[in-house]
Amino acid sequence: MHWHRTARDACEPFGEGTYKRFKDWCDDYFYLKHRDEPRGVGGLFFDDHNTGDFEQDFGLMKAVGDSYIDAYEPIVRRRMDHPFGDRERDFQLYRRGRYVEFNLVYDRGTLFGLQSGGRTESILMSLPPLVRWDYNRTAEPGSEEARLTDYFLTGRNWLETQDD
Repeated sequence: MHWHRTARDACEPFGEGTYKRFKDWCDDYFYLKHRDEPRGVGGLFFDDHNTGDFEQDFGLMKAVGDSYIDAYEPIVRRRMDHPFGDRERDFQLYRRGRYVEFNLVYDRGTLFGLQSGGRTESILMSLPPLVRWDYNRTAEPGSEEARLTDYFLTGRNWLETQDD
């Protein structure tokens, strides 16, 4: 919720609906249709954004970029002492698999590079070196993994969410 409030505030000077348009674009673009699930918790997406007003567009890009530390630092500080062991690492690798699936199946840049004869190794270097897939994996009820899957990976409107 904090991240999305910060993102909304960064977008606000650039017109009503800017945050919502870019948040919806992110939710739509980073959606794994073959799994009927979002790839992650969402954010902003606006590639090829060009209104014809360079100063305005560059101002938006700077505002969003400049907001990232304010958006992430409190989240990192609140969570940096959480335990992280083999169970969490296993789930991290599993979730990275979703990133790989998205990049290889849907990402326009990756697809363009591979289909246009680009250097395959260079194109695939953006993928994480370690991932995992598990057949029909389900999170243990009540676990942090279940909470992530059931609460956070839902394409929700974070500005209307009341709790965190």
